Amino acid sequence: MRKLHDRFFKQAKREGKLARSVYKLEELNRRERIIRKGDSVLDLGASPGSWLEYILEVIGPDGVACAIDLKPIHKKFKGRAEFKKMNILDMTGSEFVDVAPDGFNAVVSDMAPNTTGIRITDQLRSLELCEAVLALAQKLLKKDGDFVCKIFYGAETEQFRARVGKFFKTAKIRKPQACRDESIEHYVLGLGYHGGTTPSPVKDS
Repeated sequence: MRKLHDRFFKQAKREGKLARSVYKLEELNRRERIIRKGDSVLDLGASPGSWLEYILEVIGPDGVACAIDLKPIHKKFKGRAEFKKMNILDMTGSEFVDVAPDGFNAVVSDMAPNTTGIRITDQLRSLELCEAVLALAQKLLKKDGDFVCKIFYGAETEQFRARVGKFFKTAKIRKPQACRDESIEHYVLGLGYHGGTTPSPVKDS
């Protein structure tokens, strides 16, 4: 039986976090140093704001974050944050000139498609979102910037990781501990954006 109230759920409640998903980004960042003090960060699929809250804590007052979602974020946070209600599939990249005119240090996405319960369909919809996130990241990342994108693991996941590796020094797949054991969600990471098309080292999780 699925454990709805696992230790991360209880920890989030105890610590006053908006969602248990914050611990996924926290672990990824602890292991890979994706987000740092003073960074500019684009947070895609940001509602209800658990990742945004953590991002603002890390980047501090000298950093800036831009949160994107079709759903609102009701909580007010300390720090430099801007929310834009937008669909990633409609974005061109020009929407962020006012927030980060020189580009972002990191583009992170915890987006997931509306699920159907049909695994292959949900995996393909997730892949479509990931492709859109990667395309946007190529337009917006600074040199040596980093990329994180949630994906529903399936037959195309390894191929997507390979595509990420064409533009980053390192590409890898992680499944943070806060992901439930039965969940098919994983995260594809691109570390050290160089913008080229020469395949980079591809590492397992």
